[in-house]
Amino acid sequence: MEHMKKIMLITGVSRVKGIGFGIAEAAVQAGFEVIISARSEGVATELASQLSTPNNQVVAVSLDITDDASVKRLARWMEGRYNRLDVLINNAGAGFDMGVQPLETDLEETRKTLEVNLFGAWRLIQQLHPLLRAASQARIVNVSSGAGSFGDPQFGLGVHQGYVTSYGISKLALNGLSIKLARQFTEAGDSIKINSICPGFVATYPGTEAYGARPVSEAVPGILWAATLPDDGPTGGFFRDQRPLSW
Repeated sequence: MEHMKKIMLITGVSRVKGIGFGIAEAAVQAGFEVIISARSEGVATELASQLSTPNNQVVAVSLDITDDASVKRLARWMEGRYNRLDVLINNAGAGFDMGVQPLETDLEETRKTLEVNLFGAWRLIQQLHPLLRAASQARIVNVSSGAGSFGDPQFGLGVHQGYVTSYGISKLALNGLSIKLARQFTEAGDSIKINSICPGFVATYPGTEAYGARPVSEAVPGILWAATLPDDGPTGGFFRDQRPLSW
């Protein structure tokens, strides 16, 4: 079967109020063939039904990015059904450890955070790389955070009032992965572009608006921008709202 629309896979779509759902909603409107994943197939299926339109059916898949077998199973399924992947949005995230300082951090919880935020994205890119190479203008978006930067004046590693130690370090590492992969893709002559995108402080949980969180709808355009970059667009960068963000 030939798929004329560009194909986008978004991980970690598990809540209507989440960033992943917002990205999927905008991508459907932009004409992408959208695949959403969550650990629970039932959750993904319910959300896909809400996102689908008469002319654009969203596909739901069960995916645990911390599990090699699950990721390999997805790669085989996608190869058989699509034989390419145009856009990968690594949106799945975990471990927002508000208020936990380094000396008091439970390192087992830190490992779980790194397994999702760093190794999960890394694992998925490795397995889906052949499908990304098969697309003519593949794009990878790693949803990151200013909490993983040194320069963000409000949420950076040295100034974040809530510490978020493990979460911040995991996003710092994810940004590093984006740089390393961008270099490898470029040196190999791949057309794949990869960037880290900070969506900002987003109101994905009740009550966060009172602390200055912005609507999901304001965060999504910067992510879609990175997913649709032209051939002369940047790679290996860190951005928020289409503007470079200090590392």
